[in-house]
Amino acid sequence: MLKSKTFLKKTRAGGVMKIVREHYLRDDIGCGAPGCAACGSAHEGPVLEPQPLDPASSLCPWPHYLLPDTNVLLHQIDVLEDPAIRNVIVLQTVLQEVRNRSAPVYKRIRDVTNNQEKHFYTFTNEHHRETYVEQEQGENANDRNDRAIRVAAKWYNEHLKKMSAENHLQVIFITNDKKNKEKAIEEGIPAFTCEEYVKSLTANPELIDRLACLSEEGNEIESGRIIFSEHLPLSKLQQGIKSGTYLQGTFRASRENYLEATVWVHGDDEENKEIILQGLKHLNRAVHEDIVAVELLPKNQWVAPSSVVLHDEGQNEDDLEKEEERERILKTAVNEKMLKPTGRVVGIIKRNWRPYCGMLSKSDIKESRRHLFTPADKRIPRIRIETRQASTLEGRRIIVAIDGWPRNSRYPNGHFVKNLGEVGDKETETEVLLLEHDVPHQPFSQAVLSFLPKMPWSITEKDMKNREDLRHLCVCSVDPPGCTDIDDALHCRELENGNLEVGVHIADVSHFIRPGNALDQESARRGTTVYLCEKRIDMVPELLSSNLCSLRCNVDRLAFSCIWEMNHNAEILKVRFTKSAINSKASLTYAEAQMRIDSTAMNDDITTSLRGLNKLAKILKKRRIEKGALTLSSPEVRFHMDSETHDPIDLQTKELRETNSMVEEFMLLANISVAKKIHEEFSEHALLRKHPAPPPSNYEILVKAAKSKNLEIKTDTAKSLADSLDRADSPTFPYLNTLLRILATRCMMQAVYFCSGMDNDFHHYGLASPIYTHFTSPIRRYADIIVHRLLAVAIGADCTYPELTDKHKLADLCKNLNFRHKMAQYAQRASVAFHTQLFFKSKGIVSEEAYILFVRKNAIVVLIPKYGLEGTVFFEEKDKPKPRLIYDDEIPSLKIEDTVFHIFDKVKVKIMLDSSNLQHQKIRMSLVEPQIPGISIPVDTPNMDINEPERKKKRREK
Repeated sequence: MLKSKTFLKKTRAGGVMKIVREHYLRDDIGCGAPGCAACGSAHEGPVLEPQPLDPASSLCPWPHYLLPDTNVLLHQIDVLEDPAIRNVIVLQTVLQEVRNRSAPVYKRIRDVTNNQEKHFYTFTNEHHRETYVEQEQGENANDRNDRAIRVAAKWYNEHLKKMSAENHLQVIFITNDKKNKEKAIEEGIPAFTCEEYVKSLTANPELIDRLACLSEEGNEIESGRIIFSEHLPLSKLQQGIKSGTYLQGTFRASRENYLEATVWVHGDDEENKEIILQGLKHLNRAVHEDIVAVELLPKNQWVAPSSVVLHDEGQNEDDLEKEEERERILKTAVNEKMLKPTGRVVGIIKRNWRPYCGMLSKSDIKESRRHLFTPADKRIPRIRIETRQASTLEGRRIIVAIDGWPRNSRYPNGHFVKNLGEVGDKETETEVLLLEHDVPHQPFSQAVLSFLPKMPWSITEKDMKNREDLRHLCVCSVDPPGCTDIDDALHCRELENGNLEVGVHIADVSHFIRPGNALDQESARRGTTVYLCEKRIDMVPELLSSNLCSLRCNVDRLAFSCIWEMNHNAEILKVRFTKSAINSKASLTYAEAQMRIDSTAMNDDITTSLRGLNKLAKILKKRRIEKGALTLSSPEVRFHMDSETHDPIDLQTKELRETNSMVEEFMLLANISVAKKIHEEFSEHALLRKHPAPPPSNYEILVKAAKSKNLEIKTDTAKSLADSLDRADSPTFPYLNTLLRILATRCMMQAVYFCSGMDNDFHHYGLASPIYTHFTSPIRRYADIIVHRLLAVAIGADCTYPELTDKHKLADLCKNLNFRHKMAQYAQRASVAFHTQLFFKSKGIVSEEAYILFVRKNAIVVLIPKYGLEGTVFFEEKDKPKPRLIYDDEIPSLKIEDTVFHIFDKVKVKIMLDSSNLQHQKIRMSLVEPQIPGISIPVDTPNMDINEPERKKKRREK
């Protein structure tokens, strides 16, 4: 059956155009209930259970299916995701509304629908002849949708009665809309609010905690005192932003001070790029990463960023006098020049709330259901939740979601989502770390896995189309030990004309991941593989990452090859790119490759190839450094794990060999060659990588630090920086050069992906290259997959698709990739920090030599070379007499009593794990040498283990 709507539309040219919209209605759409004779086998995908027995509800003890409306889906998704809730009918009307209003919730509901065990059924009510409703005159879209949902619920109940009259199978309508519920009951549809239904599930009391508390009025603090000013409606905000009265920007809360934040203003106005906010009332219920509207305060009310560290530790919510006193501390007398544009939040344009990890701060009031939750991220305010399981959740990591923030509540309201596990437990902490850094880590869905090749897999004739057979070449790979996702392999051989042929062969991941399918979308969302200390979160499923795309030895694999003809002086004579088939002859570790190169007894093809590559790599590196490429340093650490407990038993800095450098040189060369090729071919939409030159102010600390050791560092170009770092040597202090390079690394900007048509500065500062991209790691970086696709089109080996040549889509993709790479980096650092804590937990207290990296007003930041560990030694402690501190920003130096500390000074520190704050355990460092009375810890304190007495006791018992 066909419904059609006809309307007239005026065109730009002034003409009139007739538009006809057709809407098809069908009789063959199944209800989703198995065994329904009327529908037969018309169901597609997951279906409902024939006899839904669980969960037992005191309101409706008979078997039933649930049919929620849009608002229940949007706000109570945490309840719906719970394993206890099954057999839910999701209407097409509801799904479309959710899709338009919240992409994250839409994705979550699609995932639940795809989960066979949940028995969620999507019913296409908009195309079913008996459930389709047309909008009536004077009825708005919202009311029409509410009516469509009620019509579908009524149809279901009548339809199921026909199926079997004796088993009382019903459909319960779940809505939080009072009017909608009343209308449903009038029409004879069993309807409850989400809260009524959840509270009736006597067997699952924990579900009540997961209810989002939506009534902002009903759930407020009894005092009813208004703390915050009202948020202006969106229409007024938009007018104000247009007229310039308000500024729109991203709210960034401070980690150090909960009464302070900055707003990064959107747009190109350089003058008020960053606005400072101070005090609770001016922050006005904005949460980190929200998009807000800000009003600038008059200049006489501008403030300077505060140097005070303030953490919200209050348990009592009515302590507003204390807050006001703390706000007065912030306003210290400052120099006129220090004042920054200051403002206040007048409204919220978009909330960017996410589920937060943290711990419960149990209320002091006995039997209280209301408690405060303290997030792990110090930038997020504490959240008030209601829970009946406070005693079981104490000392555990939990997830909480924010529901709203009323004007008369000191903290936002939220609800409990999930119990992650015990604090300090390795699995739990890894989960927290991944969630807090927004690393997608759920198992790959069936939809994604369905696009993987069927096993057993082998190269077919079709695969060899547009591909060269290079299986005869002596190709080998060189990687870290235990590497299973081998992206790259190399070969080098002498040609008949006396020149050398060098090939870099990269896994052809884009052959398996085709544009636009679920596998491609998931890889693009993840953006990168994340390597933690004991875990790898893959960007692509394991079948590809560790098998079909991994260039393992003695198996045929598909590759994308970049092949140069070079002379013996590493000068490129020709370059060509081709899709290929290879068969690696050896998978070596860096150490094994080095051993082959150094061994006089070995002269086989692989070793000869490696020696040729190594010789050329040295020339390439020398030439690159002459051009001004930087050789910087960062202390990377490697943990040695106990094979039984998987706890770290040793911690040492990574050793780099010549072969690491050899592989790196050819990867850089391949990336540069490919960047040139794709930019030649696609000047407007090549995906490239740039590294901006740091502003001169970034180098101040490095220049001052070198000056304090009578060394000069020039920073006008990358070349002059590289040269002065090479010259900065001290015969009496060999580690100084490494320290300078570590410090130089801190001055650098972040390298980023960009689309060539959206930018005109392509230069890569660190590599001193005019153009650069990423081509060599498509198993672990999505950027490389796009580069492979561009290159394949450029050489005629594959066809293009619309998104590949849309520079705005590419720019959006780059934005996500840059975010994912940054988050992966932070997650890796957090993982190293956590394993370092585990290491020192078992190690006890140790004293080690350290070097000062930075001096602060009341502390020194030190680096311990032995462990590649950085930490801060504070000189002001609570409840201790304050020492005399004189800080000089110019040198920079810090004088404590009569001892002066400069950057790079050698000190001795004591390292121990401080577990006084369960949520934020940290490594604590205190000064041992030089000795300062009242500050240094006596050197003769034994390196005792915290668990020592316990062990001795056990030994005696034995």
